[in-house]
Amino acid sequence: MKKHDMVPEHSFFEALATCLIAITPKDHYKRLDEGSIVLKKSKTFSFCKEGVVVEGESSPIKSDIVIFGTGFKGDQKITNMFTSEYFQSIAVGPISSTVPLYRECIHPKIPQLAVLGYSESLANLYTAEIRGKWLAHLIDGGFRLPSVKAMQGDILEWEKFMKRYSRVYFRRSCIGLLHIWYNDQLCQDMGCNPRRKNSILAELFEIC
Repeated sequence: MKKHDMVPEHSFFEALATCLIAITPKDHYKRLDEGSIVLKKSKTFSFCKEGVVVEGESSPIKSDIVIFGTGFKGDQKITNMFTSEYFQSIAVGPISSTVPLYRECIHPKIPQLAVLGYSESLANLYTAEIRGKWLAHLIDGGFRLPSVKAMQGDILEWEKFMKRYSRVYFRRSCIGLLHIWYNDQLCQDMGCNPRRKNSILAELFEIC
C-alpha cells in the first residue's frame, strides 16, 4: 500500500471500528505494478472533450466511460422520505451526532418509522435478517419500546462509543466491534436466550 501511495489517513483500528475495511480484487497489486490499473489521487476533477482533468495532472486522462463510485448517503435518503420540514429537521440529527436510531432501527420521535440497513456490521446480511426478526416481534406485540427518553439515552451511549474510536466516521453507525453484543440485545428484546453455550467459560473463549 505504501509503494502505491494507498495508505489511508485513518488507522487500521479506526477502519475496523467504522466498517471501512475493504478487500482488494484478485491480482490488484499485480495490475498496479504492470500498469493496467493506474491510481490517481485528487480532491477535484472536471470533464473535457478528451476525458477527465484531474487536479495536479498536466494533461487530461483520455476516457470514453467514467464510473462514479461515490458511496451511499443513507442519512440524506432518510431525510428525503419526509415532506414535513419538522420531520426532515429531526430525522437524522445534526452532523455532529450519529443518526438517532434506537437499536439501529427506530427513531425515538418517529416510532412508526423503522429503518433497516442504515448502520453496518461485520455481516450485513445476517444483521439485516435479525433486525427484520426484531421488527416483526415488535409489530406483533412481542415487546414494547421503552420511553422516548430511555431510547435517546441508549442512542447516546452508542454514540459515545463510536466517537471514542472514530474521529470522523462515527456518523456511519458501524457496530462491527460490538456485533455480538448488539445481537444479544436484540435477542433479549425478543425474549430469546442470547447464551448459546453451556457455560460462561465457553461463552467467553469458544468460537461461535
